Amino acid sequence: MRLCFLVEEHYRHDGMPNEVIGQLTAWGHRVDVVRPGGSLLRMSEAVDRGAHDAWVLKTVSGGPGLTLLEAAAAAGMTTVNDARSIRGVRDKALAAAIGRGRGLPLPTTYAVACPELLREVPAAEYPLVVKPADGSSGRAVRLVSSPEQLETMLPVLAGEGMLIAQPYVPNSGTDIKVYGVGGELFATERCSPLHPDPSVRERRVPLSAEVAAIAAQVGAVYGLELYGVDVLLGPDGPVVVDVNDFPSFRQVPDAAARVARAVLELARTGGPAQPQAASPQPASTAAPAPAPAPAPAPATLSFPTLPVSIPVQASARAGESI
Repeated sequence: MRLCFLVEEHYRHDGMPNEVIGQLTAWGHRVDVVRPGGSLLRMSEAVDRGAHDAWVLKTVSGGPGLTLLEAAAAAGMTTVNDARSIRGVRDKALAAAIGRGRGLPLPTTYAVACPELLREVPAAEYPLVVKPADGSSGRAVRLVSSPEQLETMLPVLAGEGMLIAQPYVPNSGTDIKVYGVGGELFATERCSPLHPDPSVRERRVPLSAEVAAIAAQVGAVYGLELYGVDVLLGPDGPVVVDVNDFPSFRQVPDAAARVARAVLELARTGGPAQPQAASPQPASTAAPAPAPAPAPAPATLSFPTLPVSIPVQASARAGESI
């Protein structure tokens, strides 16, 4: 197969996606790498219809890569992830609206075009977590304890563009990161960006049935095949605080091979299976994940339901906590 990877400078030396590109090349596939942030693109010719079996995006939010991926999708090319799905999670305000509308456990989310408008958030909602609507990798995530502290932070927030604000979810100081790849889920525990602790290293942890069901539902709601979900274990249960397309897959065993196989399968089939045709094919060492709770689809969006399984070494018995 011939594949095109859109990789921005930020990820030029990262293992993900470079190890995936190396694995695909070792298997005999041709991989072309385009760096949209450092190239002069003639958009009328950038997408050569039929030249590639699939286009794969690994770029930062707000970069030009997504525009090029959307051009490929508009020309009928297979994209990984689906270009509409990526847009749906990279805009965190949009992601919150879609997720809450489909029944995902997300916090109440406020969106503002300028930080001064955050003054209108009720005092009862504090402390607030404020971050850029197009942020990624924990960039510029800030905890605002009170309306008075907000006033002192307005100059800092002024240069961040559109912002979202959510009530802080009390937690232990660690996040559960769930990675979805090739129909499998893997969970890790890591330090929260709001509670940095150098002594806390990201590590694999068992995946409870409750969190697995939520992670599977996230993939179905947003239509993602390769994704990550940040979950906080709050006093009222798990809460989804972020969703990423094509994350790092740190601590996932044989991550490069797993991602490479998922990319090839999507390239062969032209995208994920439609809900009526989906039939889970768990590996012999995997157990099926809990099915996501049913939720009504919005009138203008239609996302596929993906078969998901949890590897035995990463799964947990029903009722087992993380």
